[in-house]
Amino acid sequence: MIIVKSPFRISYFGGGTDFPDWFNNHEKGMVLSTTIDKYCYVLLRTLPPFFSFNYRLRYYETELVKNIQSIKHPTIRSTLQKFYKEKKGLEIIHCADLPALSGLGASSAFTSSLIKAISEINKAKISKKKLAENSVFIEKEILKEAGGLQDQYATAFGGFNEITFQKRKVEVNKLKIDEVKKKILEENTLIFFTGISRKANLIEEEKIIKLELKKNYYKEILSICKEAKKIFLNNNKSKFLSDIAKLMNISWELKKKLSSKVSNNFINETYNSGLRNGAVAGKILGAGGGGFIMFLTKNDHDKKKLIKYFKKFKYVKIKFENQGTQIVKK
Repeated sequence: MIIVKSPFRISYFGGGTDFPDWFNNHEKGMVLSTTIDKYCYVLLRTLPPFFSFNYRLRYYETELVKNIQSIKHPTIRSTLQKFYKEKKGLEIIHCADLPALSGLGASSAFTSSLIKAISEINKAKISKKKLAENSVFIEKEILKEAGGLQDQYATAFGGFNEITFQKRKVEVNKLKIDEVKKKILEENTLIFFTGISRKANLIEEEKIIKLELKKNYYKEILSICKEAKKIFLNNNKSKFLSDIAKLMNISWELKKKLSSKVSNNFINETYNSGLRNGAVAGKILGAGGGGFIMFLTKNDHDKKKLIKYFKKFKYVKIKFENQGTQIVKK
């Protein structure tokens, strides 16, 4: 039995510039993000040969099938077809700490966990870089999913990173933030589940269709990301949160302009209510349209005030993590 876990991620700056349609035709892309201590788990074991089926899959549905081609789940089917060498029967179980379709990179966390587990059962070592590249291959080349590449690299590598995207080259570098500043950011980053699940693919497709028309917004998002990196790395602790908050609010306004599906009246009112009740900045995580909303506060008093105000939502306490995709048991 093999158990693999992959962390979810939150992205602070640069989302959208990780679209291949952007960085292959314009400037480089750049994202500042961190993984958090909430995970997707995949349990994989060889299935004993006593059943009328060869593959037992348990996710939000249960599948009992004789061959890989009959598997309905597109990621499982494609991953096994591409990477599974043994061809023995398998049981695959998926579970997670947080809901899917919520802006935290859950689908890529699942893909990463599954590929890692398959590599282990194949008795093949796989680097974090190769793991991310294989996840991109499954999701973008085979499944033709719209959107960027940040999730695959974030979950595979783990940690607080600067991820840069260029033609035929993606680099992941640990962002060397002062530990005091990182702790301040961690303690004042709050995420709430809005209760709305959405299909990121539909939102990302509209962004890509309109990318050329909106390219000046992407340039501004990239410029803000570069400025945020300077703030993360400088020695100024007193203005750290206020400076980051200012950039985050500008970035959120730009993100809403990329697609009509990014926000709506409910999200806008939630964001504005947050700013009136303890938050200094906020944004919807992921593609937009729902899922988790993230806020920054400036102190413990405002943090408690915000949590109390948003009692109708599910508040999820988080910590940053540094491990990325890893084997829990084998």
